[in-house]
Amino acid sequence: MIEWLFNPWVIIIVVLAVVIGNIAALKYTANMKFQQSDKVNSRKNQLDRLNELDKQKYGDNSNDEHDRPK
Repeated sequence: MIEWLFNPWVIIIVVLAVVIGNIAALKYTANMKFQQSDKVNSRKNQLDRLNELDKQKYGDNSNDEHDRPK
């Protein structure tokens, strides 16, 4: 029985089954749409507001850390 499990053809079939199964699972789950909760939307709105305030205070070069006062 153990010799049968270590047969190269059996190993190849098992590996192929795992790879094909994983590809099928990825294909199935890749296009799933998840609903965003109110908490995520609220954080997104807060981040947008902070970005607007940052641009008002420091201008459009808000990514430039060297120009900001410390």
